[in-house]
Amino acid sequence: MHNQYKTADGQRDCVLTAETELNVEKTVSQWLNELRTADVKKAMPILSFPCVQLLNVSVKELISDSDLQAKGMKAVADRCDSAAAVSMMDLSVEAEAFGAQVRFSDDEVPTVIGKLLETPEDAQKLAVPEMGAGRTALYAEAIKKACELICDRPVLAGVIGPFSLSGRLMDMTEIMVNCYVEPEMVHTTLQKATDFIIKYIKSFRDAGAHGVVIAEPAAGLLSPDLNAEFSVPYIKQIVEAVKSENFAVVYHNCGNTIPLIDDILTVNADIYHFGNAVDLEEIAPHIPTDVIFMGNVDPAGEFRNGTVASIKQNTKEIMQKCCKYKNFVISSGCDIPPMSSWENIDAFFEATAEFYR
Repeated sequence: MHNQYKTADGQRDCVLTAETELNVEKTVSQWLNELRTADVKKAMPILSFPCVQLLNVSVKELISDSDLQAKGMKAVADRCDSAAAVSMMDLSVEAEAFGAQVRFSDDEVPTVIGKLLETPEDAQKLAVPEMGAGRTALYAEAIKKACELICDRPVLAGVIGPFSLSGRLMDMTEIMVNCYVEPEMVHTTLQKATDFIIKYIKSFRDAGAHGVVIAEPAAGLLSPDLNAEFSVPYIKQIVEAVKSENFAVVYHNCGNTIPLIDDILTVNADIYHFGNAVDLEEIAPHIPTDVIFMGNVDPAGEFRNGTVASIKQNTKEIMQKCCKYKNFVISSGCDIPPMSSWENIDAFFEATAEFYR
């Protein structure tokens, strides 16, 4: 059975074929409720870049071609029975749109190099890019094409969070210092980053995406007070601007979120996704029962460098501890690296299915 999900404007986004049996039309809110309340839940890892192995292309080729990205997401969806299809988590795109330099690789995700901002005057002069700058239009087009190919589950886009983006524009060490010595410079940059991220997410929503994963890993470096000042208010702006009955927001932070959790929960995301830096058993009691939380099989240690036996064991151990919470969904701890073993990825899904038997 294939379920049809409405887009943010209430329209259907899949091209129906003879092979696509339309049985149920759901809102994204209904999907979230079913995911939260199901006795047997599908895994939802942040899984996209390993599609390069399925397509036999390089990462550099993938991030430069919307057709390849859509086909890659479809290939992953065909192979893996996941709760949703997640797009390429390329956290260099937004910084590149602002003018940052990016280093590309054949087998690793792109990385931002250097810095754009050194002084408060630089931050004041920084222009908010138009949608379409850099590779942003290409990524929006990839989502549109993916939504035409994937009809049996929601399709989620991916963006960087405002503090993490600002850190890439300013340099992570510098932004941590500037939170104390130049806080207004940081706030100026954060607001411009936030304004652009909202535009970028709306382009995904217009392209047919059913939601977005906002990756805010750098906020995990902040103290509770700094997180409350320099990350949470800006995430809230984004959530308020884009979240709806037909557009879900997933908040991801792979840092040590335990001291930050109560403030993080105020951003009002639909799903909270945690990295393997934390023990989810400590996080779980803080999460309201009507909100989904996910995590946190180690992407590097298990998916990339583990074995079939080790990833199965780790997946089941996490599920054993956390599946007593009805609102828990097993996932990776972060974006799964491009050259991760497909044997390990398959084993993760097998372990999930075995746990529920």
